[in-house]
Amino acid sequence: MNITVIGTGYVGLVAGACFAEIGNEVICVDKDSKKIKTLSKGIVPIYEPGLEEIVKRNLKEERLSFTTSLKDGINFGDIIFIAVGTPSDQDGSADLSGVVEVAELIGKTMKKPKIIVTKSTVPVGTASLVEKTIKKVSTCEFSVVSNPEFLKEGAAVDDFLNPDRVIIGASDQRAVEVMKELYAPFVRNNNPVLVMDNASAEMSKYASNVMLASRITLMNEIALLCQKAGADIESVRQGVGTDARIGMSFLFPGIGYGGSCFPKDIRALIHIADELGVLLEIPKAIELVNARQKLTLVDKIKAHYKSKVSGKTFAVWGLSFKPRTDDVREAPSLVVCTELLKLGAKLQVFDPEANKTFRSALGDRKGITYYDTNYDALKGADALIICTEWNEFRRPNFDKMKSLLAGHVIFDGRNLYSLDKMKKFEFSYYSVGRPSV
Repeated sequence: MNITVIGTGYVGLVAGACFAEIGNEVICVDKDSKKIKTLSKGIVPIYEPGLEEIVKRNLKEERLSFTTSLKDGINFGDIIFIAVGTPSDQDGSADLSGVVEVAELIGKTMKKPKIIVTKSTVPVGTASLVEKTIKKVSTCEFSVVSNPEFLKEGAAVDDFLNPDRVIIGASDQRAVEVMKELYAPFVRNNNPVLVMDNASAEMSKYASNVMLASRITLMNEIALLCQKAGADIESVRQGVGTDARIGMSFLFPGIGYGGSCFPKDIRALIHIADELGVLLEIPKAIELVNARQKLTLVDKIKAHYKSKVSGKTFAVWGLSFKPRTDDVREAPSLVVCTELLKLGAKLQVFDPEANKTFRSALGDRKGITYYDTNYDALKGADALIICTEWNEFRRPNFDKMKSLLAGHVIFDGRNLYSLDKMKKFEFSYYSVGRPSV
């Protein structure tokens, strides 16, 4: 099939590369000429395991190409995916200006029937908005399909190539059959292709994310209770997660979620409900609790040093919002580091992939130094703070750590180490929902 993907952000780039990987001819369009020039050389501007290899391979085999020409892209694709950004507006709603702009340009440009697919995360009613926008400027035949993505950063390529399910929202049966054919190579293990109306497809994305965010947030609340009650959240997690009705996934306590999906989508869902006059208490509580959770390490640090944080030096391991990505959008590390800098602390930070994106997000700030290895960041620091659970942090050389740190204190926001091991190596150790050592 001839496929056009408009937008080469996280979703669009992964989708375009993976569609090409199974033999389709794909053009990816973006107005950022610098990005397109870089991608045309096979250089991927984001860190996502396996993605650059797929891009390079399909560029070489001429199944994948990149352009700034929206006209060329629209004329090429029989199926056109809209994968532009839908950031949060000040009121929490999803900004659909990019989607509407692209839809209007598609309508003005297309000369033959097209299937227009919304791949961006969009609120209920967007498919209808896209359809109305195109009809205002075009008499050409077309269908609008809602096809939400369910990609986890750090595992996006595998998620796309081997999806749990594919959701197709459409009222045109011909478009449904074309979409089923497109996705057939990805669901050879009989994972379901779910066909529904556009509104239900659009809502499915938001509902999935708020469900997952609620599990994380509830475990963080229980962890706070465990801390006060003298219980160990790790034991509680086992006791809860082995219940077949609940399961183990998304039950890890920590210092809150971040990234481009959960925060934005929960705010958008709240806005949708407010517009429809529906009171959604749980999503509002999730947002409130998650914001509070990001400060829990700072509270522990202030308590340990009796609020005398100014002049202290902290090593920070992990800056991305989760492992296996360089994405720092709404990362807990941003909150932790910003608060400590305000308190007069100095920071020595390291992340395997996110040093550059973190520096860009935080801006040039006095008191923060970036290091190329995790051990270099420890030198002379009064304590270590762990914000992201990268695998390389799970089995460090604790003797080496003690020799490098000026103070043998660890504030662990991801519960990477056992309490027994911390006692053995004589660290003062603070984690989430477990007794302090």
